[in-house]
Amino acid sequence: MDSLPETPRHSALTLHHLAVEQELGASNYKPLDVMLTRGERVWVWDLEGRKYLDCLSAYSAVNQGHCHPKILEAMVAQAQRLTLTSRAFHHDQLAPFYEDLCALTRSHKVLPMNSGAEAVESALKVARKWGYEIKGVPDEQAEVIVCTENFHGRTIAIVGFSTDPTSRHHFGPFSGGFKVVPYGDAAALAAAITPNTVAFLVEPIQGEAGVIIPPAGYLREARRLCTEHRVLLILDEIQTGLGRTGKLLAEEHEAIESDLTLVGKALSGGFYPVSAVLSPREVLFVLNPVEHGSTFGGNPLACAVARAAMRVLVEEGMIENSARQGARLLAGLQSLSANTVREARGRGLMLALELHADAGGAKPYVKRLRDLGILCKETHEHTIRIAPPLVITEAEVDWAVERFQAVFGG
Repeated sequence: MDSLPETPRHSALTLHHLAVEQELGASNYKPLDVMLTRGERVWVWDLEGRKYLDCLSAYSAVNQGHCHPKILEAMVAQAQRLTLTSRAFHHDQLAPFYEDLCALTRSHKVLPMNSGAEAVESALKVARKWGYEIKGVPDEQAEVIVCTENFHGRTIAIVGFSTDPTSRHHFGPFSGGFKVVPYGDAAALAAAITPNTVAFLVEPIQGEAGVIIPPAGYLREARRLCTEHRVLLILDEIQTGLGRTGKLLAEEHEAIESDLTLVGKALSGGFYPVSAVLSPREVLFVLNPVEHGSTFGGNPLACAVARAAMRVLVEEGMIENSARQGARLLAGLQSLSANTVREARGRGLMLALELHADAGGAKPYVKRLRDLGILCKETHEHTIRIAPPLVITEAEVDWAVERFQAVFGG
């Protein structure tokens, strides 16, 4: 067994858990050196009783805050009634879930799934079938355009069109049918479209790439091009959606509507895996019985939890709070010393600090922030992602900024 990381701050119980994880678990993650045991709103506690402000929100799955009592209440109530039927039978939570989600997002059809990657895979299947049966693309010739530095999940099909060498290395051979264009480059998108193009799959803001915001007007031009060439615009809003950017969906920042919208993560408030593909009726209409499905997709427990998660998001003004507190937090981050911080950027509460290449990498700064009670995570070596739950208060934002200033100077 490899040697454990240095853990002078840990109790015997934490050390035991770390040892068991390392011995029995696959080594496909490298977590920050902290062992959490409890969460409430924006705060989490470790086994030693230390309190932290969560500035990752489980990659935006906990937009509503940790252990929201109203979502918990809905989950417990439904778990005592009915949890799973499979879609072999109807159940009384699916129709209300459809109604609530369509009303919230102004959608016309819903395909419920579980994980974000499952929603992406589902959308790709739907887009290809639409291309063959509605657009008239010759069989087996459908093309989907994607972007450099994309992150849409970890399945074989998805990593096959990733531009991250670590995601691809020794996982091939991969399926074809994908073209990659530079993110944010509308001219490159226009040049890549052919009569066989069925869809353009894109993140409104690239989260895993380091909170990369495309140029103003890029999504509007992508919408125009897709409409002109009869190509489906698929927006992956699994991280950006449900209030994270200060709007319900990030597409609203450019006043556009996609043909397929993917949501997940915060759709359950962090209680349960729930995702969905949303679309106008004409796109999802191509699916027929037995052509696609999921044992757990749209199950009663998932539907009840998601309904409560959507309800509190709206009723408690979390979307508006994301815009308000995100602007305050970004202003604080932009006050940090330029000697270390190359750029502070973001939209709503989806933020990032990009450090100068000679700053020694982001990881040491993440550890220093942890020691001051801030939990966040590095990405792409020089960038720190910052995404607290949407329930964060003004006082908590100011508290966080003080700690960022203590680490980076201001």
